[in-house]
This record gives sequence, structure tokens and C-alpha cells, in this order.
Amino acid sequence: MEQTLNQTPRANRIHIGFFGRRNAGKSSLVNAVTGQQTAIVSEVKGTTTDPVEKAMEILPLGPVVLVDTAGLDDSSELGEQRIARTMETLSHIQLAILVADGTVGLTETDTSLLQILKEKQIPCLIAWNKSDLPQKTPPEAAVSVSALTGKGIPRLKEQLAKLYQQTLQNEPAPSIFGKALSPNDVVILVTPLDESAPRGRMILPQVQSIREILDNLAICITVQPEQLASVLDLLRYPPKLVVTDSQAFAKVNALVPESIPLTSFSILFARYKGVLKQAMKAVRALETLPEQSRILISEGCTHHRQCNDIGTVKLPRWIQQHTGKPFQFTFTSGNSFPEDLSTYQMVIHCGGCMLNQKEMTSRSARAAEQSVPYTNYGLLIAYLNGLLERSLMFLSQMED
Repeated sequence: MEQTLNQTPRANRIHIGFFGRRNAGKSSLVNAVTGQQTAIVSEVKGTTTDPVEKAMEILPLGPVVLVDTAGLDDSSELGEQRIARTMETLSHIQLAILVADGTVGLTETDTSLLQILKEKQIPCLIAWNKSDLPQKTPPEAAVSVSALTGKGIPRLKEQLAKLYQQTLQNEPAPSIFGKALSPNDVVILVTPLDESAPRGRMILPQVQSIREILDNLAICITVQPEQLASVLDLLRYPPKLVVTDSQAFAKVNALVPESIPLTSFSILFARYKGVLKQAMKAVRALETLPEQSRILISEGCTHHRQCNDIGTVKLPRWIQQHTGKPFQFTFTSGNSFPEDLSTYQMVIHCGGCMLNQKEMTSRSARAAEQSVPYTNYGLLIAYLNGLLERSLMFLSQMED
């Protein structure tokens, strides 16, 4: 069980942020919760300068990512930038802990953060820290803790678990295939092993898809494009679905009869991450972009780019070949996603397998608020190959 939890993808873990003023004891509390020296602790104010993340298992919560952040009252020369980095973490935090110094009480900084969390609908617990010292009276809902002695830490974990369970009641856990699969259904996954495939392993969307197919007691067949025709001939009955890497869409489409549903990993993940509807509407905006429009191509991970990289090489080439227009392309990766998108005429995002749903919906919402079309790799590639309608037909069977 422990080994299984430790292999949980980071994007599927509960992201918990620790916030508060400098020297309220955020880093010390992170260490107390983890039972490890996860964060650097010092009496010097502002020791934590950038968000520090730690993936681990905490019972009764399970797989989590703990995020230790800089103090929100940092008045140093770089304080404004540090606070901005702290606030950026709210885009992917699912639970928040406001660490308040119990010897001081709630400050204006603390109450301002509580209001922001409320507006962003991020569930929050108040950890009333330093209970080993003379205390101000805590709010009724606060959990009294001492990062120094460990007092109250078990109760803090229990309250976090309860808070998360309440959140799940309102937001059912998403799935890649929804309710489309039944026991013994056959799903073919087309996974090219080209120069972009990581040596010795498979990319995360493929692994997660295999696991969910097996969890549904369905049958998973994984092939390369060159093997697909032979496998289809060998099957006594047609498969329930064929899922392909987007880059092989055209080749796979030529081999799969129209009667067999066909889609891509990226399209399934657009639905899984909660951005499909917006991405579907935005993909056709490509046709109306004037020459020299600025297009942002963004990836959620920071991998080593190959000479024929999908994001920086192939997509720009395909887009300009399709439209016959020159565009200006900007590229971001990892956590580097602009707050201000107003200078772009379109955003094209990867499937987001390394980002949680909260982060993906936050990015798409940011684009929508600034009236910038936002789509993803798979939908755009399907559209460029004239396969958009076909690749979306299967989605009607997946509604939860």
C-alpha cells in the first residue's frame, strides 16, 4: 500500500498550502506535520523566499504535496516579488492552512488572506501556532498547535482530512473515461516510440489511462502505429475505443474504420482536467487570427526539448502551414504561465498531465477573463487534420 501511494502522480495528490506572516512558524509546522526537516527553519524573518514543495504521504489524508510559502508581510527589497510568488500558488492549492502566531493573534495580513481564500473558494484551516507559549484567545474554528512540541499536530491532520472529505462531496473525483467503459470492453492505446518518447518508460497520460482501463475491468491493448492494422485484424470484435497520441492522429485515422470511435490522450485529458468545453470553442479561432498575431504555447512540465519538439517546433510549423500566415510564438513551461495574457491572441496548452485540475482550470479561466481563446494540443492537432468532429464523438458516452 505504501509503495502504491508513493508512486501517486504529483498532479493527483492533494495540494496543501501553508500561509501566514513571517515567523508565524509556517516552516516549523511543515516540519512537524511531515516529521522531517522538509523546510529550513530560522529565527531570521523571511528565511523562506520561494514556495517549497514536498510530496509525501500523510494519514489519514493519503498522498499530498505540502507547499511552504514566503511570509505575506515581507517588507524586504524583494518582498513584493516573494509575496507574488506566494499568491501564485493559490492557482493549484486545494486546501490552505493559515498559520497564525498565537502569541500575537490574527493580524490584518491574516484576515486579508482569509478573505482572499474565501473569494477563491479554497477551504482553509487556521493553525493557532505556539501553543506552548502564553496565547491570545484563538478563533472558535482554529486548531491549537505547537510546531515546537508537536502538540495538536494529530488533530490538525484529522481536521484537514475532514475538510477534504467535505470538499469531495461537492466535487466528485474526475476520471479519464467517465462511465464509458464496461467490463471486458477492449480499448486500444496507440503510443508511438519516437524521439520524444522517454527511454525506458511511458508518459503519464498513457500510464494513467492503462490503470483506469484495468480498474474498470476492461481490456487494454497498447500498440505502436505500425502494429495497429494487424491488431485490428486479429480482434474478433471491434474495440470500444482507440486512443492515440495526437502526433499520430492522421496515420491512425487512416487505419481505424469510421465505425470505431477514435480520440486522443490530449482530448481525454482536456475533459479530465476540466477545460474541454472552453478548448473546443476556441480551436477555430485560429482561422481568424491576423498575420503576426502573438500565440502562447505552454507546457505544464519542464522536460528536455528534442530537436523536433512538439511544442516549440512541430505545432508552430503545422499552424503556419495550415493558415499560410506568419505568427509570433512565445513558449512557457512548468509554473511559468503569465498572469497578463492580454498581449496574446491565442493560448495553446499541453494536456496538463503534470498539473492538477485546479491549476488547469485556473489557467483557462484566466484566459477567458481576458477574452483570449484557449485550447490544447490535442484539439488543435485534430482540427488541423480535419478530425475534430470524429475525435469528439466518443465523449457523449462518457458523461458522469
